[in-house]
Amino acid sequence: MRTSFVTLFGLAATVAAIPARVMERQTTLCSSGTAQCCSVDVLGVADLDCANPPTLPANGTDFANICAAEGQIDMCCLIPILDQGLLCQVPIGG
Repeated sequence: MRTSFVTLFGLAATVAAIPARVMERQTTLCSSGTAQCCSVDVLGVADLDCANPPTLPANGTDFANICAAEGQIDMCCLIPILDQGLLCQVPIGG
């Protein structure tokens, strides 16, 4: 009984000690708001034809390149609603 408990405890400790897969973190693109690819920026108040980036950007340059490939500009919109972005600003590093 004692041997099986020690074996089970050792096995559980080994499993708990195995590190999880490390994933690279995404940098902060927008200090506030949501990352959006938009067609037209109207004085930072409203952006037209906005959508989420088709792929997850790793940094500001990648975000700009992803949106440019779609023919759009990279923006951080505080209120993305009905394919429009309200109160938008240029992303960090953009």
